[in-house]
Amino acid sequence: MPKCIVAEDEKLLSAALQRELAKAWPELEIVAVCEDGGEALEAIVTHQPDVAFLDIRMPGLTGMEVAAAAADASPHTLVVFVTAYDQYAVDAFERGAIDYLLKPVVAERLAQAVTRLRGRLADAARHARRTGDLAKDLIGRFDDVPDEPLTWITAGAGKATRLILVEDVIYFRADNKYTVVATAEGDALLSRPIRELLRQLDPRTFRQIHRSTIVNLRQVASVERDDTGKGCLRLRGRPETLNVSQPFMAIFRAM
Repeated sequence: MPKCIVAEDEKLLSAALQRELAKAWPELEIVAVCEDGGEALEAIVTHQPDVAFLDIRMPGLTGMEVAAAAADASPHTLVVFVTAYDQYAVDAFERGAIDYLLKPVVAERLAQAVTRLRGRLADAARHARRTGDLAKDLIGRFDDVPDEPLTWITAGAGKATRLILVEDVIYFRADNKYTVVATAEGDALLSRPIRELLRQLDPRTFRQIHRSTIVNLRQVASVERDDTGKGCLRLRGRPETLNVSQPFMAIFRAM
């Protein structure tokens, strides 16, 4: 039984795609449903699915970045992009033979994609590599910058409340239902989950490097990699280093 993941941050669209997939490809097993790019990449690494349906505009990592990393992390996974982009973007996909579905997903078009995917499963590694290579070339072209990215936040530091400019944040780290805000002046606690922050931060500056960590790229001094493929970041203004999960190292190579 082939396996797939669905990555779409809009719940209604995600549910609709899952329903249509159940009709068009009944034997396909959906092993994970994800709402952001980092979660999607970790699901690909964990489940090694045959197919991944990736929304291009997701919090954290874009669908392009996930596909580029997946080419290394799960070399046989076939990718289908789900997009609301206009014909200009679709032309880019077609030139690279990348599978795509336009929103809202139409049953007839999905059936065509399923037929193509079934035919490619026998030689999945070759097709997946082509998709991964083109995705690396297209990273940045479809970056999803929030209409109004956060510019400042208020966070607790002991009995005080600090007003912090987002550009001064070195990294965010999840802590249960809260988020630690690390700056050169010390730590503060934000009563907002890290997934919510992913939707409001400018992706050109802030990148997810682990399920629980988002870093300000302008505060990174260097990136180092060990023999296992994992990495760490040395920071400006803080003595500690930040671990980078192995799948997320591919993102740094593609930047």
